[in-house]
Amino acid sequence: MGAPVRILIVEDEPVIAEMLREWVTELGCEPVGPVSSADAAMALLADKPVAGAILDIAIAGGNSYEIATKLRECGAPFVFATGHGSEDLDPQFRDAALLLKPFNFDDLAGFVEPLRKLGG
Repeated sequence: MGAPVRILIVEDEPVIAEMLREWVTELGCEPVGPVSSADAAMALLADKPVAGAILDIAIAGGNSYEIATKLRECGAPFVFATGHGSEDLDPQFRDAALLLKPFNFDDLAGFVEPLRKLGG
């Protein structure tokens, strides 16, 4: 069996971040983070690649668009976790997948499971 599928979690709300970490683990993947800032996320991405990411849009010190751009350059899929619809997204990310808050385990599994199957 190969290395675990690594999923980056960027979320600045501690309760949600911990819930995502637990759910990603339960889905058989390795959570990377969670982290709450773009700088911390970019440092993790520089350290080791990830199979995908869950990005809260509004994070400590700004937003997660820089992280999303880096993930696109690397070919890693991501989903924006947001309480808003796509109309609030930066135009360059209007085509991005959304995980609308409040979300549940099945919503997250719909994003993570295909990554796990590809990586496993």
